[in-house]
Amino acid sequence: MFRGGELDLIMRDGQQLVFIEVRQRKNARFGGALASVHRQKQRRIGHASRCWLLKTGWKTLPVCRFDVVGIDATGQMSWVKAAFSLSDF
Repeated sequence: MFRGGELDLIMRDGQQLVFIEVRQRKNARFGGALASVHRQKQRRIGHASRCWLLKTGWKTLPVCRFDVVGIDATGQMSWVKAAFSLSDF
């Protein structure tokens, strides 16, 4: 957890570093789990990822990807790879 945000999962996919936001919703009344990762939430994740990269001492910036995993009320999981990027904002 970092000031301004938290990171749910950090993984590697080949040479890419993948930051994964996991969201679960009991209903789709406000658009569901995937829709809950709006611009402001994306900015917070981006900020937290930069803080993590600085804190962990990466000498060169790795190729990063931002995925979103949404889980709906029935337990159905949707995984959106490259859901957003730092250049989006």
